[in-house]
Amino acid sequence: MEKEKVSSGNIIDWSVLRRLMRFVTPYKWRFSSVVALTIILGILTPLRPYLIQYTLDHDVAEGNYQAMVNMMIFLFGLLVLQSIAQYVHTYLSGWIGQQVIRDIRTKLYDHIVNLRLRFFDKTPIGRLVTRSISDVETLADVFSEGLAAMAGDLLQIIFILGFMFYQDWRLALLSLSTIPLLLISTYIFKEKIKVAFNDVRNAVANLNTFVQEHITGMNVVQIFGSEKREFEKFRQINEDHKQANMRSVLYYSVYFPVAEIIAAAGIGLLVWYGAKGIINFDETGITVGKLIAFIMYIQMFFRPIRMIADRYNTLQMGIVSTSRILNLLDDQEHVQKNGTHQPEVINGEVQFENVWFAYNDEQYVLKDISLSIRQGETIALVGATGAGKSSIINLLNRFYEISKGSIKVDGVDINEYDLGYLRRNIGVVLQDVFLFSDTIYNNITLGNPDVTEEMVWHAADLVGARKFIERLPGKLNYNVMERGSTLSVGQRQLISFIRAMVYDPKILVLDEATSSVDTETEEMIQAAIAKMMNGRTAIVIAHRLSTIQKADKIIVLDHGHIKEIGSHDELLSKEGFYSQLHKMQYKEFAG
Repeated sequence: MEKEKVSSGNIIDWSVLRRLMRFVTPYKWRFSSVVALTIILGILTPLRPYLIQYTLDHDVAEGNYQAMVNMMIFLFGLLVLQSIAQYVHTYLSGWIGQQVIRDIRTKLYDHIVNLRLRFFDKTPIGRLVTRSISDVETLADVFSEGLAAMAGDLLQIIFILGFMFYQDWRLALLSLSTIPLLLISTYIFKEKIKVAFNDVRNAVANLNTFVQEHITGMNVVQIFGSEKREFEKFRQINEDHKQANMRSVLYYSVYFPVAEIIAAAGIGLLVWYGAKGIINFDETGITVGKLIAFIMYIQMFFRPIRMIADRYNTLQMGIVSTSRILNLLDDQEHVQKNGTHQPEVINGEVQFENVWFAYNDEQYVLKDISLSIRQGETIALVGATGAGKSSIINLLNRFYEISKGSIKVDGVDINEYDLGYLRRNIGVVLQDVFLFSDTIYNNITLGNPDVTEEMVWHAADLVGARKFIERLPGKLNYNVMERGSTLSVGQRQLISFIRAMVYDPKILVLDEATSSVDTETEEMIQAAIAKMMNGRTAIVIAHRLSTIQKADKIIVLDHGHIKEIGSHDELLSKEGFYSQLHKMQYKEFAG
C-alpha cells in the first residue's frame, strides 16, 4: 500500500502555519484575548518567586509578622488571579480550536463533494476519511496545546530569564550552565519524533483505507475464502501502526528522564554554590530567599523547555495534518466547474459532437462519438463490456469531463449549465443501486426540503411502487439499513426509480436497470420503465437486447466507436454487429 509523502521541511513550516491562521480571522478578537492572557500569564508566573524571596529576606528576617501575612494574602490573590486567567486562556484556546476545525471540516467536505469522479477513482476512500476526521481533529490540539501554549512557554522563559539576571547574574549563569545539554537533547528528540509522527500519520491513513475497503467488500473476501490472507495483511498493517507509535513512545521515554536529570543537575549546582554563598554572605550577597527563589526559577525554567519540546510535536503533527488538508483543498484540477445557465424548461434534445474521452491520459474509451437524440426519443446503447456505453452517460451527467468535442442539451453546451440544475433534469438509474442506512423517504429526497411527501408518493405511483412501500412497517419511514440490505433487489431498484422521478426529469438514463433481477421482477420493472419514459427523452443501456427492441434508435458501440445506428429491424437486416449480438443472445437463452 502506497504511503503518502510529507516533506518535513524546516523546524516549522511557516507558510502552512500562516494559511492555518487565516481560519482564525473570523475569531480574531477572541484570539487577541488569548494572546493578551498569554502575556499576562508569562508575567505572573515568575513574579511569585520574586515576592517569596522579598518576604523571606525582609519580612521574615526582620520578624515583621503583619507584613508577612499581608504578603501571603497578596500571593494568594495573585494565585487566584493566575488560575482565573489560566482557565479563561485554556477555554478560549479550546473554543477557537473547535470553531476552526468545524470550519475546516465543513470547507473540506464541501470541496470533496464537488470533486470529479476521476479524483475518487484514484484516491482511496479511507485516505479521504482520514483527512476529514483524524487530520482535522489533530488541528484542535494546535490551538489548545500547541500554538498558544508554546507562545506562553516562550514568554515564561523570557520573563524568568529577566528576573534571574536582575536578581543575580552569577546564579543565573550557573543555573543555565546545563542548558546546552538540554537544548542538544531537545533538538535530537525533536528530529526523531518528527519522523515518528509522520510515520504514525501514514500508518493511520493506511489502516483506515484497508479497514474501510475490506469491510465494504467483505462479501468478496468471504466468497473467495480469503479471510485468513486478508487478516494477515491487516495484521501487518496494524503491526506497522504499532511500531510507528512505539518509536514515538521510545523517544518520549528517553527524552523526559534525560531532561529531568539535566534539570536536577542544574538545581544541584545551584544549591551547592548558593549554600556556600550563604555561608560567606558578605562576599557573595546570596541570601536564603534568593537561593529559594532561584530554585523555583530553575524549576519553572526547565518545565517550559521540556513542554516546548512536547508542544512542538503537537504543533508539528498539526502542521503535517494541515499540509495534507491544504493539499486536498488546493486540488482545483478535479473540481467540477459550474455554469450559470438555468432555462425555465429543458426539452430534452441531446447532441454529442465529435466526443473523445479517456479515463487515463490518452487511452481513449470513446473515439469521435457523434449522435443526436431528439426530444422524447428513446435510444438504446448496446455493445460488449468496455465498448463505452456507461462512459457516454457519465459524460452527459458531467461525472467526468470530455477530452475533446462537445455535448449539448437543447443546443447549449453542458458546461454552461448550472451543474445542480442539469443533473436535476437528468434522472439516472444505475445497475448498482446505492441506498444509505436511513429511511426510504430520506433515501429518495436525500434531505432536499423542496421535495415533499406528496411528490414522493406521486413518483411512487408513477413507477408502481406504492403497494410494496405501504406494506412495510412505517411505510416511507421504514429504515432500509446499510446499502438497503432489508429490501430485495427489485425493491431497491424501484426506490432508485422513485429517486430519479421525483424531480420530474426531462431526460432519463437507465444503465443496466434490469440486469440483476429475476424474470418476474423484471416484468414489474419494465412496466415501471415504460411509464417513466413516456414523454421523456430516454437513454437506455441494456445487456438483454429483448428489453430495447421498441427503442426508436439503437446505437451499437465497439471499442469506443459507433458501428451501427438504426431500429431493431433495420439493424437485424444489416446482419452486422447488432445482428451478431442478437444471434449470440438468442443461442444463449435457447440453450
